Amino acid sequence: MKHWLMALCATALVGCSDMPAKTSNRVLPWSESKELVVLVQNSPTTLYVDADGQYAGLEYDLVTRFAEAQGLKLRFVMESDYRTLLERLARHEAHLAVGVHREREREGLVFGPDYQKVEPVLVYPARQAQRQALAQLHAGTAMVKTLPQYLRPLNAYKITQPDFKWRMVDDADAEGLIEGVASGAYDYVVVDSHLAAVAQNYFPGVAIARPFTAQQTLAWAMPRDDAQLVGRVHAFFASIEGDKTLARLIDRYYGHLNRVDSIDALAFLGKRDTVLQHYRDWFHEAEDKTGIDWRLIAALSYQESHWNPAAVSAYGVRGLMMLTTDTANRLGVNRLDPYQSIQGGARYMKMMIDAMPDQIAEPDRTWLALAAYNVGIGHLSDARILARRLNKNPDSWADLKTVLPLLRDPKYFSTLRFGYARGGEPVAFVETLRTYYDILARFEEPYKPDVPALAADVEIHNPDNLPLRINNRVVPARPPLVQATL
Repeated sequence: MKHWLMALCATALVGCSDMPAKTSNRVLPWSESKELVVLVQNSPTTLYVDADGQYAGLEYDLVTRFAEAQGLKLRFVMESDYRTLLERLARHEAHLAVGVHREREREGLVFGPDYQKVEPVLVYPARQAQRQALAQLHAGTAMVKTLPQYLRPLNAYKITQPDFKWRMVDDADAEGLIEGVASGAYDYVVVDSHLAAVAQNYFPGVAIARPFTAQQTLAWAMPRDDAQLVGRVHAFFASIEGDKTLARLIDRYYGHLNRVDSIDALAFLGKRDTVLQHYRDWFHEAEDKTGIDWRLIAALSYQESHWNPAAVSAYGVRGLMMLTTDTANRLGVNRLDPYQSIQGGARYMKMMIDAMPDQIAEPDRTWLALAAYNVGIGHLSDARILARRLNKNPDSWADLKTVLPLLRDPKYFSTLRFGYARGGEPVAFVETLRTYYDILARFEEPYKPDVPALAADVEIHNPDNLPLRINNRVVPARPPLVQATL
């Protein structure tokens, strides 16, 4: 495993003997070098370092699977500017550019299959009425900031709204633009719908409007003259669409969005500032004892009790972690004591994780364990049995969350060992908790920070030292993970 990001030396091209040596960033053909070089922008939807200190992102997962299937080593090259990314690809400085907007024509480039639909959305301050925001948009009295990839739909919109105006920003990313609206630095911005949905959890002071009718699709771009790579990319996407891998990966990153509204997100962030500080050390201790990220335990506690040690439900569960009497007795804790409740709840969560079959990989292992925490391990086992009967993957949370609600239906629960369950509740429980966890991961440092590890055949080249950690924006920045230059 490589624990440090890798720097890339430029390939030297030597001309005639009486000419000085020149350098070029043009890559060798992948079929010759056995290495795939991929240009990507850093964002919560492409490639970043997640809450567990691991590289993640939809594009990261897709490209690593593709490279593995082709038997190629993989080098990601981070590029902050969208236009530069496509220009570099056209100059053969990489073999692929991923997470880009399909364009009808781009000189020297060709696009692979569409795999995700997005739309440009207007992000505006939530304190402002949408009607007022759109009126200012149409009157041209407020400045809209945007990025080059949205130029086509904004030009189309201006045909119907001649006074609409915007300014292109080259030295920012979509999340930075949204943060600018949240801080009051920008009036409005236009970004992708999926980026806005992710960022709205972290910046609940912004709202989203959809005045633009244009819809765009994401695809991988390749040099037009690499017909072999184009064919392999098409075959890869046909394969992962056929076996539902693509659907599961999209669900992993976007399936839990829109579970927490802005009012609840603001309340959660407020309690993070006022209440969490009383329990943070105890959550840290729970991580020490169980190995579970303290932010996940804290999110679980908030989902259960809103960090209220006196919380009680209609079903008799009580305390910060809302333990039943039987569970508290089995764990030997006083569930009304906040410290004991946290430690006991964390231990119980660890028991649920350990009870999952070995073949269930993360993060699905954790999401299934959380469902078991909520509905019981017996009902979760029933749901996994039912998933097999329905030709779904019992080890995938994306599949299992469509099966759990069926435990309310006599047609299904009457054939299972543990019978009826309110199967929709663990789905809502897990998906909402995931959002709270994402927010904490963004705003709170990990208890035991680590340098992310890469597989031996994967490198990340980050010459501009872009902040890849998910919480770099909202906590004091650490020294860059790597110093790399061309």
